[in-house]
Amino acid sequence: MKVSQRAQDVPASATIAVTSRAQELKAQGVDVVGFGAGAPDFDTPEYIKDAAIASLKAGQTKYTPAAGIPQLRAVIANKLRKENGLDYKPEQVIVNIGGKHSVYEAMQAVLDPGDEVIMGTPFWVTYPETIKLAGAKAKIIQTDKSTGYKITPEQLRKAFTDKTAMLLLNSPNNPGGFTYTPDELKAIAKVLEGTNICVISDEIYEKLIYGDTQFVSFASLSKDAYNRTLTLNGFSKTFSMTGWRLGYTAGPLDVIKAMARLQDHMTSNAVTFAQYAAIAALGEPAADTIESMRVEFERRGKYMTERLNRIKGVECCESTGAFYCFPDVSGHFGRTIGGVKITGSMDFAKALLDQANVAVVPGLPFGCDNNVRLSYCCSLEQITKGLDRLQKWLGS
Repeated sequence: MKVSQRAQDVPASATIAVTSRAQELKAQGVDVVGFGAGAPDFDTPEYIKDAAIASLKAGQTKYTPAAGIPQLRAVIANKLRKENGLDYKPEQVIVNIGGKHSVYEAMQAVLDPGDEVIMGTPFWVTYPETIKLAGAKAKIIQTDKSTGYKITPEQLRKAFTDKTAMLLLNSPNNPGGFTYTPDELKAIAKVLEGTNICVISDEIYEKLIYGDTQFVSFASLSKDAYNRTLTLNGFSKTFSMTGWRLGYTAGPLDVIKAMARLQDHMTSNAVTFAQYAAIAALGEPAADTIESMRVEFERRGKYMTERLNRIKGVECCESTGAFYCFPDVSGHFGRTIGGVKITGSMDFAKALLDQANVAVVPGLPFGCDNNVRLSYCCSLEQITKGLDRLQKWLGS
């Protein structure tokens, strides 16, 4: 059967591929330490599961409006007002089927063929593919460790063309583990004034920040920023609800209505009883639940960063958000390890898994071939074991 060129042009997710390969090896009895997963290793809190069970028993199993049940949209709008300083009405919020769906739908609603989307490296592997599927083109700003892998206002200004339609921001960042400061975001917002450029601000890791890091929603910086921004968030990371597939988008009413029309024909509503569970997730126990998980991630991230920086030929910036370290391992490129010539991140990750049973994600699909991504969504014991193996392998 014929496969469309559109589908052929979209590669498999590099992060999912690494996780799947690690799971295959584990199923064969191999003791693999997996640093590939972008999913919290904590269970979904009981109070959220209880709310889902209660909604099932109450018969909440039918269709809802495509954009989500009014109660959840109102709770999300209230959350954004109280926690993010964003005054959105419930009708300015749409509930999507996970964060990926939020990104895809936002692109489809805003972009036209030939439009350009600016984003910096490193970027989440899904971004360039959703841009491509909208018929638009990704315009990549190459960053490096000298700026903490963050784009500067000067770089942004130079990237503008008459085709620039969107800027994509992700802070805290996957895979970089860095977070833009409020001042850095204000400087970017200033550069955008007077343009017609839309901003997608992917804030799904907003609660997972460490040290003295401050999080701020891009749309809250000014009236101008508010009017040009789509704020994306979800429940997967903050509440360890990855399999529940719940994301949401808030922004200008005309774009949210357009997204709802697309969703009406694409998927219809998010799972009904999961939406009622999401209302509970944003309720009273949320703060304690989030904080206990955040503290443990901070402990792991600090340990992983320190250990990586003690390995010769490896440089790792401090992880200030999300649950990733993104070390530069290019100091080992050109070496032959275990009979394999290491020329880039793909060779590095494959050889490390094959020879030392440690799974990391190569940086090339994120736009940074000098780096690899390590997730610290596993126990400190596993992190220690995996880093011991990495250090031994690089020293061989």
